[in-house]
Amino acid sequence: MATTAENDHDRRGLIKLMLKMPALRGRLQILSATNPDLLSLCGAFEDASAMLERLRAEKGNGNRAAIAEYEELCVELENDIIRMCQ
Repeated sequence: MATTAENDHDRRGLIKLMLKMPALRGRLQILSATNPDLLSLCGAFEDASAMLERLRAEKGNGNRAAIAEYEELCVELENDIIRMCQ
């Protein structure tokens, strides 16, 4: 069973996705209430997007490869979530 912290974490990812993909907002709300796999992907998106934000905020150009990797990961997670909503 998920803890409150895990639920909050997954919900933050869900909120980010709903803001990023307003056309899917309603479907995301419905599915997140009934599909734990979707909610888990939302949590993974929260992790990846938060790391991407941290990498982008760092000074210097040493993180270009890591930034590209996390950008790709975020896109892949978004695509997985879009497929689940269809």
